[in-house]
Amino acid sequence: MSHESIPLHLRNASLRGAVYGLSAAAIWGGMYVVSDIVLQAVPPFTLLSIRLLMAIAVLGLIIQRTHNAVHPAPRERLKLMGVGLVGFGISLGAQFVGTDLSTAINGSLVTSASPAFILIFAAVILRERLTIMRIAAVALATIGVIIIVDPARANFSSATFLGDISLAVAAVTWGLFSVLSKFVSKTHDTTIVTWYSLIGGACLTIPAAIFELTSRPIGNIDGGTLIGILYLGIISTAAAMWLWNRAFALVDASVASLFFFAQPLVGTLLSVVILNQQMTSNLWIGSIMIVVGVLLSLLPSQNARLRGATSEMNSVKS
Repeated sequence: MSHESIPLHLRNASLRGAVYGLSAAAIWGGMYVVSDIVLQAVPPFTLLSIRLLMAIAVLGLIIQRTHNAVHPAPRERLKLMGVGLVGFGISLGAQFVGTDLSTAINGSLVTSASPAFILIFAAVILRERLTIMRIAAVALATIGVIIIVDPARANFSSATFLGDISLAVAAVTWGLFSVLSKFVSKTHDTTIVTWYSLIGGACLTIPAAIFELTSRPIGNIDGGTLIGILYLGIISTAAAMWLWNRAFALVDASVASLFFFAQPLVGTLLSVVILNQQMTSNLWIGSIMIVVGVLLSLLPSQNARLRGATSEMNSVKS
């Protein structure tokens, strides 16, 4: 099959994947401003559980209304739930614990390693080829994040050790989750994958939330907090997770890993616009390096384009 023989809409699979992935990461980049407000009234695991349950309800309604998604066999459902347990349960849970026991700066530095782990797991699990271009793109964008965050402000001491370990677990498991999502998306619809994954994550976060509420009850919920919860559940979880999984279904995981860097980039830009943070030289240099790294990732080889188009073709057939 030559590149010219592939229909135009299939040749654009990689571009659509980039739009999906960058959109998801951009949503998460803007999520922290909302989360800071909501977390003043709702404890972390309780908020995470609410987000997952809302997303399950929204995607469940979509699945019911469309009537075109085929539910997998029971054993396959458990597999999809297991993927969600890794991503939404262990990874996001570890990130909450790590941020609580460590610092926000430490969290930004440690979790920026997630794309590197996606690269590794993609090579091991999916047998994707690690090209010099892709390794360089991840390295460049990672350095950009480090420049923005500024390691000199971090505090990797014995006081934050447990939190830093938890953040490292979050980075590794998010990389594993992203690659596993691509693996199961080869045979299942993206909406189905996302829905069962959310259910799997909720199986861990709900018991954690029940335990958490015994010592940290929900505070006063006003209109702004309620709107924030709706945003986090519908936009940041249901929509963004579908977009993230769809991106990994359409392009190589090693390419999609670069979309993660839109998250700190958007968060930084919002801090400048909303919080009036000064646009320093570090922010300029780091942001440019992230953008260049992402652009490098969008220059796939002919084989990568063909794999993306084939994935899209299979999706259309299903």
